[in-house]
Amino acid sequence: MKKKGDYLGDLSEYIKKNLKKGYTKESLKWALVNQGHSRMEVEKALKKTEEDLAREAPVLKTAPTITYEAQPVIAEQTPEKPFWKKWFGLS
Repeated sequence: MKKKGDYLGDLSEYIKKNLKKGYTKESLKWALVNQGHSRMEVEKALKKTEEDLAREAPVLKTAPTITYEAQPVIAEQTPEKPFWKKWFGLS
């Protein structure tokens, strides 16, 4: 495959665009390998894409708060008698 310009950058942009469309990294990796790109270059482009997306991700400024809710207690039900006690009239 003929390489020109920023080859890894172009692959990385292609991967980003298709990740946003909903494709998985694994499916994109094998699609690019099947199109003739070398496996090592695809791996490098995936790594570059992950680094770029990590840089673009928003940083949380505040820690999330954890809230607790008390669940209502369900009254215990008396267990049903086994069928043989019902059958013979035992308590």
